[in-house]
Amino acid sequence: MSNLSKSRLDHMHTIMRGYVERGELPGLVTLVSKHGEVHVDAVGKKANGGGNPIQRDTIFRIASMTKPITAVAAMILVEECKLRLDDPVDSLLPELANRRVLRQIDSPLDDTVPANRSITLRDLLTFRLGIGAVMAPPGQYPIQSAIAEAGLAPSADPPTISPDLWLEKLGQLPLIHQPGEMWMYHTGYDVLGILIARTCGQSLEDFFYDRIFEPLGMLDTGFYVPEAKWDRLPPSYLFQKKTGEFVIHDKSRDGRWARPPVFPSGGGGLVSTADDYLSFYQMMLNKGVFKNRRILSRPSIELMTTDHLTPEQKAAAYPFFYDNSGWGFGVAVNTRRDDLYMVTGRFGWDGGIGTSAYADPKEGLIGILMTQRLMDSPDPPLHFRDFWTSVYQAIAD
Repeated sequence: MSNLSKSRLDHMHTIMRGYVERGELPGLVTLVSKHGEVHVDAVGKKANGGGNPIQRDTIFRIASMTKPITAVAAMILVEECKLRLDDPVDSLLPELANRRVLRQIDSPLDDTVPANRSITLRDLLTFRLGIGAVMAPPGQYPIQSAIAEAGLAPSADPPTISPDLWLEKLGQLPLIHQPGEMWMYHTGYDVLGILIARTCGQSLEDFFYDRIFEPLGMLDTGFYVPEAKWDRLPPSYLFQKKTGEFVIHDKSRDGRWARPPVFPSGGGGLVSTADDYLSFYQMMLNKGVFKNRRILSRPSIELMTTDHLTPEQKAAAYPFFYDNSGWGFGVAVNTRRDDLYMVTGRFGWDGGIGTSAYADPKEGLIGILMTQRLMDSPDPPLHFRDFWTSVYQAIAD
């Protein structure tokens, strides 16, 4: 018996094709896997308004879906005892030693107190290092302006300065909260990427390739697209609500991802395909093993997919977690079932340039959605929600 209903997968195709036909998405790739049965559907074009069709092997900018991969890389080093979760990172990241902390978020930059303790690897993995995205209108607080002026504002695009200079600039700013106190998105994983590279003595890309991509066969995943594959990288688009039109966010041949980056971003720098990312999540779902090759131990995967936040930390980041999710290492973790696809224990994350991927251990299920339309807000767009509803309605058993 099939694990997935063909007629209901056809219904998913109809729903997702509607977004393309209405001009809300140039194209998309959907992938659903249940107990090894894989269904892939490619709809639409690579370019808005025409061009070549989107295909199964189309390469997408996966943005924050980089974060789970970075977390796995960090846990590889933890298992080798080269890093420890609760050791200070000061020796490898001296730029972040002896932190000062704003007295309160609206304080002037010189109104600070000493940090209660050093930043740890656990703080980076759980976004509790004390600085990150401020969920307020731009420029509302002095620290927001300082972050933007230093070129450190969290973004779907990788930083444009070297990792060492980026970290030096970050170290010149006060923290917004005490280490371990609050969840603040994104910045911690760019710091984490630098920490991994300094720990292993390799570039982040080389470490990813040697320890994750090559063992998993993720040969179309990396921090840029080589020239021979440029035709598989579509432009990415930002939708202008006022005009109802798409504008190009990043070109294919001349864009940010068409050449090696200055800053290999552990927070959001990778490109990948639906099948490559399936291999990564299959390893996660298999408790660290892929095709008889172990990447991580089962206990590490279990630790990564456990909610580590307090109720107060989740409440302060409500637009990310609502009342049904928390944060593990690199992935959100569903903690309460309140929707068709909100299953306790389901884990994964979205990418701000239009991608989404989650795995459900109870169902043996993986879903991946790849588009090239940037998200407009932290709230999942309708096509994300309809995709996930369609995934779960297609379960046959």
